[in-house]
Amino acid sequence: MLDVQLSELLGDAPAGVGEALDLVAGFDGALTHGLARIGEEPAAALAALAGALAGSPIGERVAEAVEKVTAGSVADEHLAALAGARAALFGAVHDALLTRLDTALGRTRAPWPPASNPAGDSADGPATADGSAGGSSNEAAGGGAGVPDNLLAGCRVWLRELAIVGWRGVDHDLVSAADQTIEALLAVPELRGLAVLLDGLAAELRASSPVATMDRLPARRWADLWTRAMLLSQHGPWHAGGPGAERAAGAGGPGGAELVSGRLLILGADVHEHATVVRVQIHAVLEPAGGGPARLVRASMAAAKVDTIVGPTVWKLLRDQPVLLSALAQHRSVEITDMRLLPGGDLVWENHRARAAEESDPFATARVQLAAATPPPVTPLDRHPVRIAEPVLVEGYKCDGQSVDLGGNKLPLDLDRLPSCGPLTPALLKASTACIGLVRWDGGQWSLQPLAVQASVKKQPVAAHNGDWALGPTDPKVAKAEAKNGDVVAVLRERAGRLLRK
Repeated sequence: MLDVQLSELLGDAPAGVGEALDLVAGFDGALTHGLARIGEEPAAALAALAGALAGSPIGERVAEAVEKVTAGSVADEHLAALAGARAALFGAVHDALLTRLDTALGRTRAPWPPASNPAGDSADGPATADGSAGGSSNEAAGGGAGVPDNLLAGCRVWLRELAIVGWRGVDHDLVSAADQTIEALLAVPELRGLAVLLDGLAAELRASSPVATMDRLPARRWADLWTRAMLLSQHGPWHAGGPGAERAAGAGGPGGAELVSGRLLILGADVHEHATVVRVQIHAVLEPAGGGPARLVRASMAAAKVDTIVGPTVWKLLRDQPVLLSALAQHRSVEITDMRLLPGGDLVWENHRARAAEESDPFATARVQLAAATPPPVTPLDRHPVRIAEPVLVEGYKCDGQSVDLGGNKLPLDLDRLPSCGPLTPALLKASTACIGLVRWDGGQWSLQPLAVQASVKKQPVAAHNGDWALGPTDPKVAKAEAKNGDVVAVLRERAGRLLRK
């Protein structure tokens, strides 16, 4: 029973997690105040970081970096080593937590293919610009040899300046210094993922500038973004696959992906929406053609946007993905043929290799298939606790609107992640008795992010899914409001086309 499994999950954190997070907090404190002048407390924090990694493969490089930075020499290679050290600590925490979760759920995760990891075991990573960690479509390829050196160097220059002055020293001039680099990165498909990451960090810093006047800083989040950007600004395989290829770090190039065919049974859609981008990550069970164990996989679609496009309108930005949109809205399975699957469990989505098939109830899929499906290994760059997002089915619970109670074990609901482009609401969650969701870990605790629920409303059974409005809102009131506002996407595209023609 899931309530018994959760009782195992919701106990104390695995041994060493608290100590590792304390080391990270010490580094983040040093980064907050800047590395230009290392005081006594930041110096002790950096020394503790080096000591914790002394026996690791990067121990010598981290020790040298700490020695140089403490002495006032802040070079790119030193910052890269410190970023790798911070990422390695979070990678260890991630592994301990994910092992606890897999054990509690009785899941046996596929191992990461050793030959497909040219980036090394220390290349795990933090959240991306959307807090989720970024990444979008996931095309793998191999060594990033064609990436312009000057663009990566430009990234490192800005990241180095941030580290030297610290978050407290950030002002509008320093934030604006990244604009030209970000614009140049966006023009290179292999670097577009890095560009979006830097753009997200710059946008947050710009909105907070001058940072010195802020009472409280999101120090860990900004350090997460800085760390990942610093790692991705090094040459590596994550640059060779086009937009979002950082998610494929360690995939070993085209040979790292396998061709898969079969039936895709959708569990739910995780929507990440921000001022300049929307991304929908679909969690599904793949039944391989010709038999074989079912596998948990993901498929993603993303689009750039402006901050005036919100709510159900964002689905119109994704109309170039008709198969996925119809599968979400109509609750259909998808037949895929010879589609690439990366080692980390992400499908490289190609419309012409997919077709919507028969109707498929996500709750039926979850009840029958989810427990036995094999979860994928985690891409090295994605080994960070906030990247844990494992699909589960919970049912027979009581909900107070803030958490679900399973036999005395309370699991908090992550209400902040409810998207505005779907029908799920806190009121509907409170009336629910079954939920397909993602188990996450953040802020020192586990939580459940709802993707779909079954509930009783006015004594009538209802089901609601995040992707129900992928082809347009089904709620009459919402549909009427959207019709009244007109087609915002079409208007903006027409205006953009007019500007380009001038």
